[in-house]
Amino acid sequence: MRYVKWAFWGTLALIIGLFLHYTLPQHDVVRVVGTYQERQDLNDWTRIFWSSPDDQSTALTNRDVQFIQTVLASGGVMVYRNEDTGWSWPPYFKFDTASLQTEADDLRSTAEAPKWAVVTHYGWRNELISSFPNAVGIRSVEGPDVTIIPWFNIFFFGFLLILAVLIRKMWLQFRERMIDPALADAGEAWDSVEARAETARKGARGFFGRIGAWLNTWRAKK
Repeated sequence: MRYVKWAFWGTLALIIGLFLHYTLPQHDVVRVVGTYQERQDLNDWTRIFWSSPDDQSTALTNRDVQFIQTVLASGGVMVYRNEDTGWSWPPYFKFDTASLQTEADDLRSTAEAPKWAVVTHYGWRNELISSFPNAVGIRSVEGPDVTIIPWFNIFFFGFLLILAVLIRKMWLQFRERMIDPALADAGEAWDSVEARAETARKGARGFFGRIGAWLNTWRAKK
């Protein structure tokens, strides 16, 4: 059972970790090399990796999506989709797709005269299923060695830590005030029941013992 318990908690931690890694904002230092628009089919399970900013979009089987092509500071390439999130999940409340596309176009550069930018995004890039991270912001920086501090993630995990500590304290207080006394009362009640049962057993043995002794006296007279 111990292995089953650890497997359960390990699986749960993995699911939560993947969910947070997909949803929380990430930052890449890139050089924008191009933008384009392409029609995407949305009629299979990979639809979960595309935004649904409004009710109308959920009824569409395909739609035009804008993309931003970049080269990472490390030398790799990354392509971002540029979609509004609207009021849906994840809650980035992005409504400025056109403006972001214009900003990305303005930051286009070549390897000989690079312009570096930081793209804030969420999601994963997977070429096998054609999933793209969604860019939610872009800003110019001086160079590829800029230091980026993920303030939102720091505050988010700090909040989670504080919340976990508070919940643990509340649980310990609830257990100390409610559960432990109830268990103690139940234990005392059970001990009392056992004591009465033992007394009854002893009384029964004494009663039947006296009857047996009385019967033995009659046998002795015969």
